[in-house]
Amino acid sequence: MTETTAHQGPASKDAPGRQFPHSVDGVRTEVVHFRSTEQMVAALGVEDEGLRIVENLYPGVVFLARGNVLTITGPTAVVPRIMHLMEEARAMVARQTPMTATVWEQLATMLRQQPDVSVVDILSHDILSSRGRTIRPKTANQKDYVDAIDRNTVVFGIGPAGTGKTYLAMAKAVQALQRKEVSRIILTRPAVEAGERLGFLPGTLNDKIDPYLRPLYDALHDMMDPETIPRLMAAGTIEVAPLAYMRGRTLNDAFIILDEAQNTTPEQMKMFLTRLGFGSKIVVTGDVTQVDLPTGTRSGLRVVRDILEDVQDIHFALLDATDVVRHRLVGAIVSAYNQWDESQPLPKRAKESTSR
Repeated sequence: MTETTAHQGPASKDAPGRQFPHSVDGVRTEVVHFRSTEQMVAALGVEDEGLRIVENLYPGVVFLARGNVLTITGPTAVVPRIMHLMEEARAMVARQTPMTATVWEQLATMLRQQPDVSVVDILSHDILSSRGRTIRPKTANQKDYVDAIDRNTVVFGIGPAGTGKTYLAMAKAVQALQRKEVSRIILTRPAVEAGERLGFLPGTLNDKIDPYLRPLYDALHDMMDPETIPRLMAAGTIEVAPLAYMRGRTLNDAFIILDEAQNTTPEQMKMFLTRLGFGSKIVVTGDVTQVDLPTGTRSGLRVVRDILEDVQDIHFALLDATDVVRHRLVGAIVSAYNQWDESQPLPKRAKESTSR
């Protein structure tokens, strides 16, 4: 339970850190000195919401916060993990990262999954700031994915729904455009219906293909002033088009994103990748567990790794259920489906995989 008082004692002049930990009968106590009360409030969150999150994760630990001093008492095996949490939180405050409840949950979850990772380098890696929001990776795999986009000409982001594959790629594309590293952004995806028939769609050709491209528009509106997007699209600076429009083109000086790539055939994937021109970068995103192609049609995303994995300047970034950054239930749903898939008899799994 957290106890906070109004004590305003002098801040420690020494660097904040541990003080003489002692352990008795499996119980360990450590003390953290913050530089000031303000620094401690910034690290622990409004009304100690960070501590409440940690308390829920480690119910056997007791916190006592007074002035600029935090005392942690709990099981010998657990307290060092919490000290690591506090060290990362302090470092994030030093980098001006607001320690909201969401950030604390990300921090605690990441350190439970990967105790040796430097979370501050991940959660403080800003890609883009737009409309009062900062877009940054939220997991170690997402940070590796973003770094791979910086280092390589062609990157494949492969993982389940909600892992930020398309969103982070879009943020890197807008960043590259703003920095004048490219002169245009090209966003494309195959026009394949996701398990249901849309039937006849009225209107112009653009009206007919709009439902397939809507997720790309949604992400774009999150990252740019909506009033500037029509102007940039009219000028050709931003192009959103179905994959069929890419045939026969050479795309120079562009940041190109192919979304929902699991719904390409091997021939379409080859066609798309060979559009690459000088000064361009390609990011291909998809989820090999959600293929909507007709039965018996191979997914280009399933086979491309076997073909191109050893080619220099091409990188395959793999994300999984631990990287899901939508509602917490999405990660649980993805994991549950993966476990169910693995539990199915091999003949049934093989039959279903050919229909995906």
